[in-house]
Formats: sequence, structure tokens, C-alpha cells
Amino acid sequence: MSELTELKLWHGAGLASSGSLMRIPPSDSVPISNRVRRILDSSVLRRLACISQLGMVNLVYPGAMHSRFEHTLGVYLNALRFLDRFTRDPQVGPWLDQAHCDAFLLAALLHDAGHWPYCHPIEDMQLADLPSHEQRLTEVITDPELAAAIDQDWQCTPELMLALLGVGPQRDMNTPAVTFLASCLSGPVDIDKLDYLQRDSLHCGVEYGRNFDSQRLISALTVDPSTQRLAVDAKGQTAAEMMVFSRYIMFNEVYWHHTVRAATAMLQRSIFLLQHRLDLPSTLKLADAAWIALLRRTGEGSLAEPMIEGLFGTRRVLYKPAAEFSVLSGRPLHERLTRRPYWWLVALAETLTQTVSRRFGIAVSPVDILIDAPPTKLEVDINVAIRKFDGACQPLEDVSPVAATLARQQFDDIVKKVRLFVRPGLREHLKQQISTDQDWGQILNEAIEVMEEQWV
Repeated sequence: MSELTELKLWHGAGLASSGSLMRIPPSDSVPISNRVRRILDSSVLRRLACISQLGMVNLVYPGAMHSRFEHTLGVYLNALRFLDRFTRDPQVGPWLDQAHCDAFLLAALLHDAGHWPYCHPIEDMQLADLPSHEQRLTEVITDPELAAAIDQDWQCTPELMLALLGVGPQRDMNTPAVTFLASCLSGPVDIDKLDYLQRDSLHCGVEYGRNFDSQRLISALTVDPSTQRLAVDAKGQTAAEMMVFSRYIMFNEVYWHHTVRAATAMLQRSIFLLQHRLDLPSTLKLADAAWIALLRRTGEGSLAEPMIEGLFGTRRVLYKPAAEFSVLSGRPLHERLTRRPYWWLVALAETLTQTVSRRFGIAVSPVDILIDAPPTKLEVDINVAIRKFDGACQPLEDVSPVAATLARQQFDDIVKKVRLFVRPGLREHLKQQISTDQDWGQILNEAIEVMEEQWV
């Protein structure tokens, strides 16, 4: 295979005539060839510059204001690093012709193009008639400007690119190259996670997501010959373990921080209340500012208005944690509420407010108590294959006590807790009556029993 223009740029050749370099934090130079620039300058990609990568996280970590466009550039740079590693690999290199390399780079550039504002928490609600951001890619790539750029400059079909992302029809795509490159795009160690862990950590001002050696990890990447998927050579095992642990800490301290989840619970409940007044499918092409303005207008005069204004108004007013249940403390309740449908959690929260109001003689609004629980969608498996010195591959959990603990106890259930959030003014009042997690747990179990009787 002839070397890609982008790899030549990355190695410093022909910048004047073939492209340029774009700088992104912390100090990376991203090679931008003419064909890549046409993709980046399209309206589809420019919209990502106005969509936050971390949504509600900036309410806790003010520096977390980076965009999905910046993240896209980081993922694309990682794609070049992977191609630089594997086009010279004697086993993988023969699979990677120009079409597959082009499709891989395009997939890196477009993997988030289907996102809309606050996409992930809204997707977790699984509302009817709302596609996932992955499904939206099949629509996005039909944009005339983007479609023309792909047809003119890239030696691959949109179908091949979508196959690498696991979207669209997979017929006739079951080849070693597709299997391998798809695992580089979505898997325990992939170009997306390698960027967002470090980039999110950087902008949040914490070290957790940067405490692994990404260069060592990339240099140790290999292929599992039995599955044709990405694996890690034994020399990179420690770096892989550190990446798993970094991801665990980032979920605990950033993505599922209790204040981030309080804001997320407020947003989800607001969307649920307004779903029949707010035409969500029509908002999927909006950027953050226009989407927030529309949500605020739609919420005026509704039960959702105080929550929306607490998130996006002139003063930050967030619900406060009242109780928390995890697999380590409160396992029975955690198991009863984890991966329940969102509508069911809303109904349970309303039943809980009625129970509290009736028992303690306190006026409680249906939206005064919110329940946040792990959604139905699980995170990607952490069990990357480790290729030992004899060539055999084993799951990371079989060779690492750290990974084994996380794998056996289910990564999601450790980092994602069930929490109750209460309107700020009400929480102090309720503390006089319900002071501990155990007290809340008893009332919550009663409400669940009422729900189960109603829905038998």
C-alpha cells in the first residue's frame, strides 16, 4: 500500500503543498491535508465545534468546555498513530489497502457527527422515535457537501466506513480488515477512549485520565490471531491495566460525580416532562446555544421550568443528594433499580413523593425527588486480549488482578450508583424525618412494592 498523504504530513514531509498542521491541547500537531480540511470545513463537522464534549460536567469542573470538534481531531490523530503502527505490521499490514485506510480515517473524523446537544443522557432515556447518534450517521453522510467531498477525495465507500463503525448493513463486510479496524474504533482499547480519557482529564484539571502511558500502549498493540481483533502485547500489559484503572477513576470522579448526575437527572426529567411539547427529532441538527434557548422557551410555565433554569439560567441551582446505593453498600436496592426503563423510574419517583408526603405531612411536588440509576446500555467491555510471549492470547482479567476485580463485579455496577436527589429547599426539611440512606431505602422499597403491584 502506498503511504497515505496524512502519514507523510505527520512525519513532516510536503506541508507547504499538501496541507498544514493544526494545534490542539495539550500540545499536539494534527496534520491536515487538503482532503481532510474539506471534511473539517463541512457544515456537518463545524457544528461539532458548538457542541460540548462533556455536557453537564462543566457545572462541576469549569474548564470542561471543550468541544466534540476538538475531540474529533484527537481521535483522528490517534487513527494516524494506529495506521503508522499497523501498516508496517507483517500480519495486519497486508489487510490494509488504500480503501480500508481511507475508511478508517473517515470513520475517525465522522464518528461523532451524529451527536446532538446532551446526546448521551437523552439517549439513555430511550424515548420513542429518537434515533441513536450512531444511527444518525447514515443520514448525516448523505449531506450533499459531505457526500461530494467523500466521493471526490476518498477511495472508499460510505458503506465501508459505516461498517467499521458498526452502523448500517454489514453484508459482505465480514473481512479481517473490517473486523480488526472496527475493534480499533470501538473496543476496550480504541482510538476514541485513548483521546477522551486524556482530553477530558486535561480540561477538567484532574490527573486521573492521564495516568497511563499511551505511547507505550500504542507501541504494544498487536492482533489476536484467533479473533482478528486488536490486542495488546505482554510488554504493554501494565499500560493497559493503568488505562482500565484510569477509566474507572474518571467515571467515579468525573462522569458519574454526584453533582454531575444531579444535573443530568434534572435535565432528563425536564426532557421527559416536555417530550410532547418539544419536538426532539427536529432539534438534532442544533448546536448547544440554540438547543438550550429552545428548551428554556418550551419549559416556561411548566413543572420543568425551575429545573431548566437551575441548569441554564442566571443562577446555578442544583438538586442535592439525599441517598446513595451501590453494589458495595446497598446492593439489594441497586439491583432492583439498575437498568430499569426511564419511564419506570419516573413513575417510581412520583410514587415515592406521594409516600413521603402522606407519611410525614409535607407538601412534596411530583418533581421534588429524582431517581438516578444506571441506564440499560452497558459500557464497552474492559477485557482486552493480552498476547503472551508464546503468541497465545488471554483476556486481561486472566492475567491482571486489578482487571479481574473490575471484570467480575461488572465495571458499570461499580462506577454507576443509584442515587436520590431532592430539591434544595426540601432536603433540609426532609432530613429531620429521613436522616440516613437506610431510612430512604426503607421508604424506597415500599414505593417499589406499590409500583410492582400496580404493574403486575
